[in-house]
Amino acid sequence: MKKPLRVKFFLILAVVLICIYGVIGIPRNKAELIANWENNIHLGLDLRGGTYLVIQVQQQDAFNAEAGAVAERLKDAAHKAQVQFADIEVEDAKTLDTAKNVAVVVKGVPSAQAGTFRGIVSEQFSQWLLKPTSQTDYRLTMKPTEALTRWQQTLAQTKNTIDKKINALGLTEATVQQRQQDADSQLLVQMPGVDDPARVKQIIQTAAVLELYDVKSGPFASREEALSQNGGVLPLGTKLIGAPTATGGANSAGGGVYLVSRTPIVRGPDIRDAKPQSGDLPNTWDTGFVLSQDAAKRFGAYTGSHIGKRLAIVLDGKVLSAPTIQNQITDQGRITNQPSQQDAMDLALNLKAGSLPASVRYEQESTVGPSLGADSIRQGFVAGIAGVLAVIAAMLIYYKRSGINATLALILNAIILIAALSYFGAVLTLPGIAGIILTIGMAVDSNVLIFERIREELHAGKAVIPAVDAGFSKALLTIIDTHVTTVVSCAILFLFGSGPVKGFAVTLVIGLVANVFTAVFVSRFIFDWELSQPKPVTALSI
Repeated sequence: MKKPLRVKFFLILAVVLICIYGVIGIPRNKAELIANWENNIHLGLDLRGGTYLVIQVQQQDAFNAEAGAVAERLKDAAHKAQVQFADIEVEDAKTLDTAKNVAVVVKGVPSAQAGTFRGIVSEQFSQWLLKPTSQTDYRLTMKPTEALTRWQQTLAQTKNTIDKKINALGLTEATVQQRQQDADSQLLVQMPGVDDPARVKQIIQTAAVLELYDVKSGPFASREEALSQNGGVLPLGTKLIGAPTATGGANSAGGGVYLVSRTPIVRGPDIRDAKPQSGDLPNTWDTGFVLSQDAAKRFGAYTGSHIGKRLAIVLDGKVLSAPTIQNQITDQGRITNQPSQQDAMDLALNLKAGSLPASVRYEQESTVGPSLGADSIRQGFVAGIAGVLAVIAAMLIYYKRSGINATLALILNAIILIAALSYFGAVLTLPGIAGIILTIGMAVDSNVLIFERIREELHAGKAVIPAVDAGFSKALLTIIDTHVTTVVSCAILFLFGSGPVKGFAVTLVIGLVANVFTAVFVSRFIFDWELSQPKPVTALSI
């Protein structure tokens, strides 16, 4: 074998070995081979079975929260500018349809201070429209462009948070996608292999917003007692937070109400990592968390200057515990006395994933049994094998020995395609199997183009070697042209299609790329190898 052919041979052999390793690894027995195959080839919901959820994001919650934050900031700005007002309150949106109509209502602004008040809104709240409803009252509504941006951000943040939560559970093939590419606020969650979605739903709905507050006083038996102890009015910059009924244990909040600073020292986004830990007592579990670098500096400065004072650990608006600061703490902390190891793990997962910007409602829940997937796999496999055998038979009958060339290229094409799905971690769906079967036809089409060009050159009187060279040269541009146009079509399907359509597009593109390699490079190598034999080839079986 000549040196150029030897290089091509080892290159093709390396590709084959890499592909086989990517699919089945290096199994030592049949059981390990099957296990490697199942671990490397990820099946979608329609093949493996599982659960899908249709989730409606309650956008009004995010809009109401934003309006509440604006109301608080507006109060502070008015106090600083010494602008008087009777009340600033939020006109909540009650339903999803009215989410963008949320408003902040300001009452009792003196006419003499109207200009100053308008200036505050114009400078610090430019995303809101100010409309007077009387000489002393005003109404702020969100600008349409800002409302649309808020809507899209809430949907995207919800999607990303849910995606992080369910994939942290080990559901690596789970997908979260927007159901429609418009103003719709529904998400479709697909979880292959999950037949009991109760825990997943609980994880999704758990907010797990962790905050650390400076404790001013408490605990009080009730909010009324807390107010009476402060003359009926809360001190500036403070608020009341309740605690759940105690379940026992050190540093337990024990129920009641705490007076804490209005602004937390540490918030949920400041958490960099969280994980379950064994508690100080036997058979107890804690959840440890690690703060970001910036939050660690703030927390270290605070704890260093507040030794001997209490710190409230607040989770989802409830005081879990209020321990006394014994020494300076920088970047680590613990939430103690979790009911079980599973609860400690779930809390750590939620702390890392973050909280949802709005609540969610489950519109639809369906569980697909694995028997449907097994039937689909079996039927798809039978269809694929039948198609391959029919194509091989036709190629061998019509193109004789050259049909063997096309058959080898076709088999290698399938190996590369399956290996690519494994290496990329792609999920194989029923439409994906359809893409694989279509790739078989595209692969044969490329070989037909080449073989027919070679036949034309032989009929024109050329010798075998020049005819093969001319056949590949003339067919190459046509092959590239057809493949490029198909790839462009697949790109459009991937960008605008739903999940199953995207699966079809992905497998088809991978197959097309593999086809260019097998039809042009591998097939040419086989011809060149046959023509390089010591005995001159005067006729080609084609």
